Amino acid sequence: MDIRYSCNPEDFKRYTTEQMRKEFLIPTLFEADKVHVTYSHVDRMCCFGCMPVNRSVSLDDGIDVWHNFGTDYILERREIGIFNVGGKGRIKADGVVYEMGYQDCLYITKGTKEVLFESEDSANPAKFYMASAPAHRAFKTTFISMKDANHRPCGDKKNANERTINQFIHPDVLQTAQLSMGMTQLHPGTVWNTLPCHTHERRMELYFYFEIPEDQAVFHMMGQPQETRHIIMHNEQAVIGPSWSIHSGCGTCNYTFIWAMIGENMAFDDMDEIAIKDLR
Repeated sequence: MDIRYSCNPEDFKRYTTEQMRKEFLIPTLFEADKVHVTYSHVDRMCCFGCMPVNRSVSLDDGIDVWHNFGTDYILERREIGIFNVGGKGRIKADGVVYEMGYQDCLYITKGTKEVLFESEDSANPAKFYMASAPAHRAFKTTFISMKDANHRPCGDKKNANERTINQFIHPDVLQTAQLSMGMTQLHPGTVWNTLPCHTHERRMELYFYFEIPEDQAVFHMMGQPQETRHIIMHNEQAVIGPSWSIHSGCGTCNYTFIWAMIGENMAFDDMDEIAIKDLR
């Protein structure tokens, strides 16, 4: 389990590339039959990755739950959103089985004691990407497929930002304590995401980039609007975005990313926009 602490934006101005990557980049999420977890003190967001290959793997596999969470089980006081970005698999949540195809999503409520991950084919294993937030009350564990998501087309080819925002764990789809998650798909010929550029002081955001070819990359922009930096992202990597930071990417080709937000509200359009001409 990797623990990341909060960063002051004044300190961030002096960060080297190595320091930035160490502080914000989550470079490895999937390893056979293991759970990778990064605990961020930015709003206490947790990022998990699990790739079951030869056995059923538990969410708490290899994790000292009491030492790291101070609870008897991980979801005792947390909720979690899970996307499958690999081959077919299944999730067992307190004995209930959910079949998970590519890009399927599962929201699991606070108070769920046992979460198990399995792959249908070890030669093409499932890859479960997850984001978890503290929760004050329990809601309903819910499976959401792409057809069940709320789809918001936006952008255009002229500005290289034609994309579809698919809202899965979102107030327009289901109720949660504070976690919101979705998947943004960039159309062919599009490289920019998340325009107009913005911050939202009331929420942090976690990005997971995937469907990036091996020889391509995404330049993830972050920092205060007048003190921007970038982190180069490769396939199946995640990056932590504090509330004071912009979070925008430009790729060498089109790609897909999963966003997860937690904070004071769940108003998707509550953002402080920055004109491109004002960025530095």
